[in-house]
Amino acid sequence: MQTKRIKRRINGVLLLDKPSGISSNQALQQAKRLFQAEKAGHTGSLDPLATGLLPLCFGEATKFSHFLLDADKSYRAWIKLGVTTTTGDAEGEVIQVLPVSLMREQIETALARFMGEIAQVPPMYSALKHQGKPLYTYAREGIDIDRKARNVVIHAITLERFDHDELEIVVKCSKGTYIRTLAEDIGNTLGCGGHLVGLRRLSTGDFELQQGLTLEQIEALPLAERDLQLLGADALISGLPEVVLDEESTYYLQRGQRVWKPGSIPKGQFRLYGPGHVFLGIGEQMQDGKIAPKRLVQVS
Repeated sequence: MQTKRIKRRINGVLLLDKPSGISSNQALQQAKRLFQAEKAGHTGSLDPLATGLLPLCFGEATKFSHFLLDADKSYRAWIKLGVTTTTGDAEGEVIQVLPVSLMREQIETALARFMGEIAQVPPMYSALKHQGKPLYTYAREGIDIDRKARNVVIHAITLERFDHDELEIVVKCSKGTYIRTLAEDIGNTLGCGGHLVGLRRLSTGDFELQQGLTLEQIEALPLAERDLQLLGADALISGLPEVVLDEESTYYLQRGQRVWKPGSIPKGQFRLYGPGHVFLGIGEQMQDGKIAPKRLVQVS
């Protein structure tokens, strides 16, 4: 008889270095099993081809995952010039091959054109949904769906290496940027086409890949030490100002009531802490000056 898996109520953020060859959800399920976690979610998917930083949220941290969905990202990308594929990456079928004869100066001039706000048409092979189904399901059936261009921002783009028909670039960009589409657009701008052959996410918001752990590294640790690798749920909202409440205000706030706090209070949303710097959640100042709970965590 198979033993039922124990599921634990754990809270926190794991900075995972996702391997290639599995989806973000598959990586999440493996991490969830390693931590025996009751509840988990990720903060924006990476394609199976891609590797790198994938922050995962456990328990109460899932309440704040949307803050990372909206955060800037950075990537290291490898592009093959002269070859166009059906998917815009190495997993697609080759549809065109053109000669490549370019100088480094031409590459850098082309990359500079993508700085700032640009319009991108989302690729058909993406998880973006149309009538409730991901676009890639239509693409696999040979159906092309009309997609509207969306504005994204390229904050920085650096040419790290150029070797005849291969580029290595580092890109810092806004949410919603498709690096696969960027690779195709760079190839088209250079007149020879191109596709993405490798992608590694380097950062998400304030989190860096150097902080990340692989699934193998996590599995090698005893369960108690795995828990020590988790960041607090408030790490996801570290950019918000902090407000500390006394014991009485904490008591009433946790019961959904608005509370007073003497002194100056930040405008907009802020992190709330109780005695002992225990994280309570997110609060917001109302017109009457009171603090209202907006998103609270269960404090054990």
